[in-house]
Amino acid sequence: MSNSAMRVRVRTAGLLTAAAALLVSVASPAEAAPVTLTSGHVDVLDVDYASGALTLDLRDETTGTAVDRAPADVTLNVPVAAKHTNVPSTAPWAFLGTGGTAWILPQSQTGGLLWAGWNTTDVPSGTFKDNKLTFSLTGVTGPAGFSIYTASGGSPTVLFDSGNGLPDTLAVNAGAHTHANWGFDAAGTYKATFSVSGVLASTGQTVSTGAKTYTFQVTNS
Repeated sequence: MSNSAMRVRVRTAGLLTAAAALLVSVASPAEAAPVTLTSGHVDVLDVDYASGALTLDLRDETTGTAVDRAPADVTLNVPVAAKHTNVPSTAPWAFLGTGGTAWILPQSQTGGLLWAGWNTTDVPSGTFKDNKLTFSLTGVTGPAGFSIYTASGGSPTVLFDSGNGLPDTLAVNAGAHTHANWGFDAAGTYKATFSVSGVLASTGQTVSTGAKTYTFQVTNS
């Protein structure tokens, strides 16, 4: 083989290798690394509206710097420190189960636990009819019941409860930032699916974020 022919073959092989590498890089984009959040401020349901699109993600502020994350990339840890063994046995508290025990991420900030809530402050006022959005809990899988509620003066107001049938819906104002209690009736892995929708004030069209599933890991040790 002549030297010129060998140089052509080497050059051709090099080009083919480079092309193959480019195809691999295009076909296999880097994926966000999964994270587990254990304590600090987190807006589990973070809603934005921009360029005609309503979106739902998770805003992680556990380090003091806000980071928007895809719900699929996050596990929300509910440690044994969230366990309560003195849940009232009265009827208003029956949504937390009948065993007197529940794991609760509280509506007030507490060291060592996630301070979980939702945020619609990035939805411009007047965009949606009556300035309202509809939060929907459409599905829950897990070992027992899942609920979100507020409590004042020892009396709960249940906002979402997987134990009484789904879907559950809640009207939320644009521009809101709210924290609530997130309750789990037993240890284990829960997957809660939410969506957010609204009616555009300008056209009457209903727009939605689509379904997003959030993972909670509730531990007993």
